[in-house]
Amino acid sequence: MAETMSGIPLDPFYSDGLRPGDYPYTRGLHPTGYRGKLWTMRMFAGFGTAADTNARFHALLRAGGTGLSTAFDMPTLMGRDSDYEWSEGEVGRAGVAVDTLADMEDLFAGIELDKVTTSMTINGPAAILMAMYVVVAEKNGVSRADLGGTIQNDILKEYQAQKEYIFPPRPSVRLITDLIRFTTAEMPRWHPVSISGYHIREAGATAAQELAFTLANGFAYVEAAVDAGLHVDDFAPRLSFFFNAHSDFFEEVGKFRAARRIWATWLKERYGAENPKSLMCRFHTQTAGASLTAQQPENNIARVAIQALSAVLGGTQSLHTDSYDEALALPTEKAARIALRTQQILAHETGAASVADPLGGAHFVEWITDEMVRQAEEIFARIDQLGNGSMLEGVYAGIEDGSFAGEIADAAYRYEREVNAGRRIIVGVNEFTEGDGGESSLLSIGHDTEELQLKRLEQVRSRRDDKAVRASLAALVQAAEQPDINLMAPIIDAVRAYATEGEIVAALESVFGTYVENAVV
Repeated sequence: MAETMSGIPLDPFYSDGLRPGDYPYTRGLHPTGYRGKLWTMRMFAGFGTAADTNARFHALLRAGGTGLSTAFDMPTLMGRDSDYEWSEGEVGRAGVAVDTLADMEDLFAGIELDKVTTSMTINGPAAILMAMYVVVAEKNGVSRADLGGTIQNDILKEYQAQKEYIFPPRPSVRLITDLIRFTTAEMPRWHPVSISGYHIREAGATAAQELAFTLANGFAYVEAAVDAGLHVDDFAPRLSFFFNAHSDFFEEVGKFRAARRIWATWLKERYGAENPKSLMCRFHTQTAGASLTAQQPENNIARVAIQALSAVLGGTQSLHTDSYDEALALPTEKAARIALRTQQILAHETGAASVADPLGGAHFVEWITDEMVRQAEEIFARIDQLGNGSMLEGVYAGIEDGSFAGEIADAAYRYEREVNAGRRIIVGVNEFTEGDGGESSLLSIGHDTEELQLKRLEQVRSRRDDKAVRASLAALVQAAEQPDINLMAPIIDAVRAYATEGEIVAALESVFGTYVENAVV
């Protein structure tokens, strides 16, 4: 039985009405909260070569991490090989460089993929990286059915906020629905889309905009998968979300609670879901990178702890805590360990995991939850109208007319004006600035990393069967030209032949084209 530090016994939850685990899950997905299972402590890692990041993965697992989360470098995110002309100077800088199956083999060397869950933050080329992961597992004797984890694969928010897209929206959504169909049939433990509000919030959106735009994208993917022939209950239980935990503590708790209520209500009432698991909004949370300051960076440890607590009290299923030095560089191993220890302190020393939804029933928390729902529903109504009754078409229209980007930009501008005018205090930046001194040891990625990666890529190209590569790419082009063919099988074949990510992307671009955003003035 859980008890306080003073020995007072605690019930799993406290309620005079709606209980945790009751529809629409405002108070949480399970009546026992974290008593039965803590949230997954999934620390984000990726830098340099695959071997560099593999060493960090092993260090995090030794330190008590319970899941892996992979950051890729900019060339990989944009579907370009490390020797592409645009890649120079970016290889391995903001994440790990992955060009071929050989890199993915190095990345997960010595890790039992059926024993840990893995998250991969990749969008435009998500199907390609997913194919690499599947083939690596099979080479190590692990069935794809035994793989657990998440791939972000949320392209709609890229057009709205992060801008790391390759193909136009509609063929990009085709790739997503193909991956949903593939995992539904063959990977029952895998989440094929992590619908991400994190990057929307990092671009400057308000909490209500993050909530609404994210869930609207979720509804759009539901409609796309249903249009592709799936029943909502076939795939919805494996959809997941990714939210930002920012610094306005109670607003964030209300946002998380509102997300569960909205998702459950819409899936049941609008999309006809009957499986209770389809109605459950499962989400990963990351503390707010945009809130980290280069000034007095040690203050970020406190910010991260408070933001992480909001995620825990809001009922997250997994959590990444940012490292205090990330406003200056990629995190050092020491900083990443402090970030992980922050989660462990929350789990084991604060009592936050002892009671499900401990803030439920507080007048302010219930009011801010209702207010988040109200503001989100206003935005949904506009998107639905824009799409003439289709959230998918409404999201497409909002991307094409720039309304998403415009609303986010307006919110970001308003916030910056408040900070610059001193109406919003950022400790150590525009107030309490004395004592900003001392140097921190930072992680630096040198040019030698790029040279190593280019040599690795050259070796792979020299050893592979070029005839098999050309045949696999030709088959992929032929499949892409036929809208009813699921592209995962030909992509997996190309990956097995050690075709590079850039070559696979180029084959798809020859059919799908590329996307150029219309500037909105």
